[in-house]
Amino acid sequence: MNAAARGWQGDCGSAMAETNRRAKRLGVYPGSFNPPTIGHLAIAAAARDQRELERVDLAVSRVALGKEGTTVPAFEDRIAVLQASVADIDGLEVVVTDRQLLVDIARGYDVVVMGADKWAQVQDPSFYGNSADARDRAVSALLGLDLAIAPRPPFEAPPGAALDAGPGVAAVSASGARGGRLEWMTPQARAFDDATGAWSDPDRYKRRR
Repeated sequence: MNAAARGWQGDCGSAMAETNRRAKRLGVYPGSFNPPTIGHLAIAAAARDQRELERVDLAVSRVALGKEGTTVPAFEDRIAVLQASVADIDGLEVVVTDRQLLVDIARGYDVVVMGADKWAQVQDPSFYGNSADARDRAVSALLGLDLAIAPRPPFEAPPGAALDAGPGVAAVSASGARGGRLEWMTPQARAFDDATGAWSDPDRYKRRR
């Protein structure tokens, strides 16, 4: 093989590697998803499309920071419902992690997805043992990644990081779904709640177990 041919092959190989690298950009969307809502899915899908991601992992901590007392519904039920909620959506998957801090969960990903309320929480030193230095290191590490942040009034996304998840999504919340806005749940979460009372009637859910 002459030098020109070898050079052509090398150029093609580099181009293919670059194409593959771009095609495999991955995003992570940490949360408790308790319950999963139509807002969660809209945000994840918007991040996938607007950031050109091959996959967005909805990452759930076994013990969520600040939510250590959550026992209803059981963790395995929450994961099963979340998995069912994304099963038919291309490019969305569920992962379980022992990590708690968002900056730790984000390791290895190209894009971090969150709501603007979570971005405000990330900047709260109380989640870092009241250490402003630890907070600053975490925020600096996150700013080195591509952020996809959905506005959640009164919280706004930082410049250049805003994600357009569509009309009405900003109002949807898991706490609101637990509080009675059952239509905000994913269909799979709503079906599970109808059958068990997992979110709307925790006492009924406990009796079943």
